Amino acid sequence: MSNTSDFKKKSPHPSVGRSCFATLSIASSPLVPLGAMLLAGSMGALAQTPAPIEGKTLQTVTVKEQADVPQTKNSLRTTQSSIGKGTQALRDIPQSVTVVTERLMDDRNLDDFRELLRTTAGVTFQAGETGEEDVRLRGFSLGQAGDIYTDGLRDGTLYERDTFNNDRVEVLKGSASMLFGKGSTGGVVNQVSKQPFLMDQHEVTYTLGTGQEHHLTGDFNSHTGEDSAFRLNAMLHDANNYGATARKTGVAPTFRWGIGTRDEFLVGLYYLDVKGRPLYNHPWFSDNGTIVPSLPARNYYGLASDHLETQAAYATASHIRRLDVDSQIKTQFRHGRFKRDLWASAIRFATGTTRENLTDATVINRTPKGRIGISDVTQLQSDYTGKFNWGGKQHDLIAGVDLYHDDAKRANSFAGAASGLNTTVGTPNNGDWRADTRGAPAFNTFQSTNVGLYVQDTLALNSTVKLIGGLRYDRFKATYTTTGTSHARSDGLWSPRLGALYQPNDSASYYVSYGTSYNTSGDTYQFTPAAPSAKDANTPAEKSRNFEIGGKFELFDKRASLGVALFHSEKYNERNTDPDTAAQQNLLSGKRHATGMEFNLAGQITPKWEIFYNHTWIPNAKIDASNVALNAAGTGAQVQGDRPALTPRHSASLWSTYRVTPKLRLGGGLNYRGAQNPEGARHMLAPAFTTLDAMAEYNLTDTVTVKLNVTNLTDKLYADSLYRGFYAPGAPRAVQLTLKTLF
Repeated sequence: MSNTSDFKKKSPHPSVGRSCFATLSIASSPLVPLGAMLLAGSMGALAQTPAPIEGKTLQTVTVKEQADVPQTKNSLRTTQSSIGKGTQALRDIPQSVTVVTERLMDDRNLDDFRELLRTTAGVTFQAGETGEEDVRLRGFSLGQAGDIYTDGLRDGTLYERDTFNNDRVEVLKGSASMLFGKGSTGGVVNQVSKQPFLMDQHEVTYTLGTGQEHHLTGDFNSHTGEDSAFRLNAMLHDANNYGATARKTGVAPTFRWGIGTRDEFLVGLYYLDVKGRPLYNHPWFSDNGTIVPSLPARNYYGLASDHLETQAAYATASHIRRLDVDSQIKTQFRHGRFKRDLWASAIRFATGTTRENLTDATVINRTPKGRIGISDVTQLQSDYTGKFNWGGKQHDLIAGVDLYHDDAKRANSFAGAASGLNTTVGTPNNGDWRADTRGAPAFNTFQSTNVGLYVQDTLALNSTVKLIGGLRYDRFKATYTTTGTSHARSDGLWSPRLGALYQPNDSASYYVSYGTSYNTSGDTYQFTPAAPSAKDANTPAEKSRNFEIGGKFELFDKRASLGVALFHSEKYNERNTDPDTAAQQNLLSGKRHATGMEFNLAGQITPKWEIFYNHTWIPNAKIDASNVALNAAGTGAQVQGDRPALTPRHSASLWSTYRVTPKLRLGGGLNYRGAQNPEGARHMLAPAFTTLDAMAEYNLTDTVTVKLNVTNLTDKLYADSLYRGFYAPGAPRAVQLTLKTLF
């Protein structure tokens, strides 16, 4: 829903400017001087607003306030996105975009961010040596979550995410460096935060689930003034899923004022603390090259002292200057700290164990694995979006500058001595515990700075045809220091984007697009181990390109949206570096591609029947060039001619609900992923799997709802995250009862 508000130009309150600059002054980052100048320019434009002349009234400007009320609370469908800079209609974005709305998150109880990604087609997971998952999209790495954003700003890579403050999650598929800079080969994921809006509305939700789960969330929105609002989202979570404990605490207060006026401001804080015990890995058996999961997914075989503790804490300030009804400048500043401390047990069967002799008495060895990391991230971004006529044609222009600085410390191999505390298959969660004697970590340090400039114009040739042209330049500098050794790298790269739209009516949009992306050698916080010089890593950036042709359509009296696309993505000069620095292993394949189709359907088929369907089909994927030789045993990393790892032919997600009566709504869905190889184990194949989910929701009153969810209805045991030598199982069956009240 949109509301329209008239306003007159306003001068800023003096304390507003002082507050913003105070925020900048305390951040210890080389970006601050330039950030201060950019924000000063934004504030300066505000200060130059002419004072009213006696007896005269300034012209009234009308602005459509898109974020006045939640857009995705009551629908599986949205028609707009902020992933392409500014706010754009999905039909105007010449790439596939999958949007997981708040309604879908609530329906399926997608509280954990990784579970949300698992409901997005084309997403797969590599389980790393130290527990950090490397998310893949269309088979291409997102750089250990480096291509995940929050409100258009790059998110920290170290913490375990939760969705308690998400209004929606947008997945842009295909190369996107023109918009976001380094990375984004397979696409990017953008988390859109909940915003204060001009209504009093509060919601409290409590979930009781198997595994002693207790999950409490609160969403409190207060209309505090004529054009201001305050919103507080909070979350408490506690569970003991057969030993794998998890305790989460999250809070996100946000204050927004000037809503719908010429100058709008926002300040917000975000804090999320996660304390858990990781299900680090399960060993597999092989049946003629097929991975056979063997240990129950709910069994925890680690030590009681194992832990995975992550934390995210950041502050955000933003200012929107609306120049007129069709143009604005939005400036955002964010500074935060992200932490990760992992101490886990790698699970291995005792030597000589086979499927045939596996019993409850089989010994399981527990080898320590550890990692600790701290990252301080400072970002500043200023974007212009506007429409204007020039040369007799309509132009839709976006342009901007973004700055990113990461000051990070890593101890990637922080495991300590082996404990000798083994267990057996029949005694999971046996309570063995030991003190943390690892001592002080030996950190590697990583500092990187990226400055990006971009511009894109959408030119309307006539009422039905639009041409898109964009270009971005990034300057990336980084240093990586280990004990006594320092590496440095500097890259300057151009990223073009071209496209065309044909929109014969307001229900159909056809497009073709071309875009590029790149990955610098510093993306995983390290450089080539065998660099010829101790002061210069010589590995150039990987480069990728994406071609896409498709159409987006409004169906069923515009109650539903359908997207269909054919894509071809290729990466050349490929460098896949294992982030486990202890292994010092480079997996180079040189060049590869993936060609397939994407399908998205979301909305109402009838007023009572809603559906969300996302399907990625990649029939053709191949390593075209590689310097990795096939060994005598035919094992190891993928070689030239192989299908790339973690690239299933089909992956799909379906969710559908039907309102049986005014008070009763039933829902069901499935997640499907086809067979795939682990990275570094071409001789192994994880079989395809399908999981089923079900839901029943009943409105006790107009404001109180009770909901029953059963996920993985058949308790399917399957290999979800993969790595050479082991896998992480998918979540077992869970039953959850949720009570929600509005007031």
